[in-house]
Amino acid sequence: MKESVYIETSVISYYTSKPSRDLVIAGRQEITREKWPKILGFFEPHISALVIQEAEQGNQNAARERLEAISSLPVLSISELTEELASILIKEEAIPPGVPEDALHIAVAAVNGMDYLLTWNFAHINNAQMKSKIISIIEEHGYQCPIICSPEELLGE
Repeated sequence: MKESVYIETSVISYYTSKPSRDLVIAGRQEITREKWPKILGFFEPHISALVIQEAEQGNQNAARERLEAISSLPVLSISELTEELASILIKEEAIPPGVPEDALHIAVAAVNGMDYLLTWNFAHINNAQMKSKIISIIEEHGYQCPIICSPEELLGE
């Protein structure tokens, strides 16, 4: 059985966006494009309604490309349980209150039992200082925390 992976919106944006002039972003884009087929092949990928909502935003052409990239992926539900867990992550200061969507991504992945949460969001989700706090809170509330990582970390090769 394949391991499951929740794909957060930043990964989809890096996969579909035009090459950046910023070298760090351009590198992440290249890694994402290289790893995308492997992620879809080796894992059971999932998204959520929040990912779709975020992918719809911005430039229409770019939004269309993002939505096309995820059109065949299963969509995880956002339930009261996920919203409650997201609120707890914010209340217990694992995620800043100004970015509730980041807490919701983590909660959706945890409540739905994903093995991995794939993201390029190092500010609030894949943050070395906050990971232990995120894991503790999720496990205190009876869930297994998915392994939070970037596409590069997931498939190091």
